[in-house]
This record gives sequence, structure tokens and C-alpha cells, in this order.
Amino acid sequence: MNAPDRYERFVVPEGTKKVSFEKDTKIMNAASFTIEREDHTIGNILRMQLHRDPNVHFAGYKLPHPLQYKIIVRIHTASQSSPTQAYTQAINDLDKELENLKQAFEDEKTRFESMKQGY
Repeated sequence: MNAPDRYERFVVPEGTKKVSFEKDTKIMNAASFTIEREDHTIGNILRMQLHRDPNVHFAGYKLPHPLQYKIIVRIHTASQSSPTQAYTQAINDLDKELENLKQAFEDEKTRFESMKQGY
């Protein structure tokens, strides 16, 4: 079979960075971030979070090939920001959102279990 092993979708090979950065040489304040071992799930969430930033002019991602387990995120920002700042802020904001979602889930689970014990 020609398909790669399943673990290759998730495990970053030794010596490979999870995220690499490449500045665009033709457009000011534009860059590409290659994120290893990720797919549409992270790409779309990150793209949408970047679109919430008023300093981001463009944010998009692509999967170069279905058998290459990486995404390339392209960001173009206004002059008062940089693609690295926008990327870092988007990741931090997503981390906070997921933490809030986890806390709300835990709170609701606790509330449900306490109601269940009352019956």
C-alpha cells in the first residue's frame, strides 16, 4: 500500500519544527507560517481568528497535498502590526477561548451531576 503510516499524521519528526516562518519578499508585512502535522481543523479555526483582528488584511491557509500533513497559513497585516504578532495573538486568543469553553463544560457537568444526585 502506498499510504503513509497513520502515526505520520500526528507525530512531528525529530529535528522538524512544529511551526516555521517565512517572510514574504514581495509584499511588506506579509509572511507564511508552515504548521507541521495539522489539517483543515486548525487551519480554518486559525484563519477565522485572524480575520477578527482589524490589523489583518488577509489570512488564508492551504494544504499543499493530501499526503503531506502540514498547512501553510499566509498572513498580511497593516503597517502597525506584523504577521508574527497577529499569529501569536490569534493563538493566544484561541487558547483563552478553549479554556473558557472547557470551564463552561466542567461547570455544567458539575451542575448536572449535583442535580442528578438530588433525584
